[in-house]
Amino acid sequence: MTDTTPPFRLLPGAPDSPVLLHVPHSSREIPPDVREGILLGDEELALELDHITDSHTAEIAAVAAAAAGAAPWRFVNRLSRLVVDPERFPDEREEMLSVGMGAVYTRTTHRAALRSEGFDAGPLLDRYFAPYARAMTDVVAERLAVAGRVVIVDVHSYPTGPLPYELHGSGPRPPVCLGTDAFHTPPALLDAARRAFGGFGVGTDSPFAGTYVPLEHYGRDPRVSALMVEIRRDLYMSEPGGPAGPGAEALGLALAALVDAVA
Repeated sequence: MTDTTPPFRLLPGAPDSPVLLHVPHSSREIPPDVREGILLGDEELALELDHITDSHTAEIAAVAAAAAGAAPWRFVNRLSRLVVDPERFPDEREEMLSVGMGAVYTRTTHRAALRSEGFDAGPLLDRYFAPYARAMTDVVAERLAVAGRVVIVDVHSYPTGPLPYELHGSGPRPPVCLGTDAFHTPPALLDAARRAFGGFGVGTDSPFAGTYVPLEHYGRDPRVSALMVEIRRDLYMSEPGGPAGPGAEALGLALAALVDAVA
């Protein structure tokens, strides 16, 4: 029987909040039928999930939602990015295709084979990627209708040292990296994030750059602003896939400060 549960969770915030925390890479869950198409053994897969999962970022977002003056809305991927990566372009526009990590990964973080040669990504895109993208588009449209604007804050993490799949891993790796977009990241949003995370140390667009905006609004609607928050994992957890430490709560409170500043 096919699982009909949506591949995401929408957690409502304050009715008039324009802030949407997007947590796309925090889960390790892989449906059994999708697991069958992955070449790795169980131990190898567990290690790959340690490396590729933004562990505990959903919990950091939850701390922020509880601490903020007006709770943000949260859109959380309930499945691993090894099922589909909802933040990739689903076509040739995606630069990560060059290392086998487009919307459906065929290579691991260490560039080993993840799926068989010639794997047909279409069914996974239809079953998981497209519904996720539609739902995010609908949430943004609904927040625009209610609040008149939307601030998407992407919550990610990244390893202390670069992994072989990274295309831009040779640059600085600050404690908190803020990813920006020339159209969707206004200076006031970036300044607010620098203040909120200033106690940790902040850099911009290295080792990861850009933001996530639904394609219907991307590059078109200035009412949709966006920022990516990439947290270096040694700030809050033991790497590669260990438990969260006390830094997770402090980061959640910093994220709450950003939510309050832009809400």
